[in-house]
Amino acid sequence: MNLLGLSGSPARNAASRTLNAVKQAVEYAHQVDPNISMETINVRDLDIVLCDGRDPALYEGDTKTLIDKIVAADALILGTPVYRGSYTGILKNVFDVIPNDALVGKPVGIIVTASTQHHYLSIEHEIKPLLGFFHAHALPGGVYLTSDYYLDDVLVDEGALERLQQLSTAIVQFVKHVPNDRELLAGASGPEIPWDSRLKGANKL
Repeated sequence: MNLLGLSGSPARNAASRTLNAVKQAVEYAHQVDPNISMETINVRDLDIVLCDGRDPALYEGDTKTLIDKIVAADALILGTPVYRGSYTGILKNVFDVIPNDALVGKPVGIIVTASTQHHYLSIEHEIKPLLGFFHAHALPGGVYLTSDYYLDDVLVDEGALERLQQLSTAIVQFVKHVPNDRELLAGASGPEIPWDSRLKGANKL
């Protein structure tokens, strides 16, 4: 199993509560199954170019590296702060550059950090529909973390830590129990849209 943790926080490593929570969840998954291959990436630390509508195969540098890692992953743990009721712009850009089939049939665990409880439903109304477009399996229970759960940027709330453990366990068990050919469980595919047609449309936006 290849598990990728992905943090869409604009904060750098030491200051990112989101990144720390994603790392914690990935580590919990490793405790469930020490044989998994795992990596956590903070998108903020990479030089990801803005999406310009090209075929994802044509990107280079850090952008290509990140695309390849997402495509190769069997499962993802996705973290983002919530701004204006939604996920961050840098995370949106990641989803703009990856291939449409990059997440087909893959389980994705969701972690959202915020200052207050006001945007709890961003998991249901913003992030899950995005994952649905990619035919990924968003785990039913996401983890929503507020500032009250942290002490000096370290997650200390026992209930929150338990929910992260539940999320991580579910990710590992999903991969173990779902057939390797997860496309069979991804539902109906979308219409075929040639890349030249997409580019013509993108150039007019």
